[in-house]
Amino acid sequence: MSSQQPEAGAHRDAVDAIIGQWAAVRPDLDTRPMEVFGRVFRLARAMGDRMEKAYERYGISRGEFDVLATLRRSGEPYTLSPRTLSATLMLTTGGMTGRLDKLERAGLLRRSPDPHDRRALQVTLTDEGLRLIDDAVGTGLAEQAGALSGLDDEQAGQLAGLLRSLLRSTAG
Repeated sequence: MSSQQPEAGAHRDAVDAIIGQWAAVRPDLDTRPMEVFGRVFRLARAMGDRMEKAYERYGISRGEFDVLATLRRSGEPYTLSPRTLSATLMLTTGGMTGRLDKLERAGLLRRSPDPHDRRALQVTLTDEGLRLIDDAVGTGLAEQAGALSGLDDEQAGQLAGLLRSLLRSTAG
């Protein structure tokens, strides 16, 4: 029942070793899910570390990148409410406040009263924040493209489609 081992001549990885160990002690298990998700988790961790290093040169973390990128993607005037940012990034308001505080101190965004609701705030990218996020997103994409360089365009497209399908099937 265990899943297939890599083709002859294919490079084995740490997940193959784990699968082999399970096959030896529990040959009745179908370990295909472990093969897929073990690699997805390891890939996410490895790429997360690479992206953190890529954004470090800009003085921001991945989480702070996400805030700036969300504002940038919103289009001009690059303004959203803290509530919208929190919902988009699936963060608590407390977690968002910490990120906004740091980014505001760095001069990358500003918070101001919402002109349509005196009780609310709006968050806007500064010119410096706009320049930084445009540079950082290019650097991040170059890092991701480098990671995909072992796949041709067709393989990368297939992988994106498969992951989209998997994500759709696991979303609640």
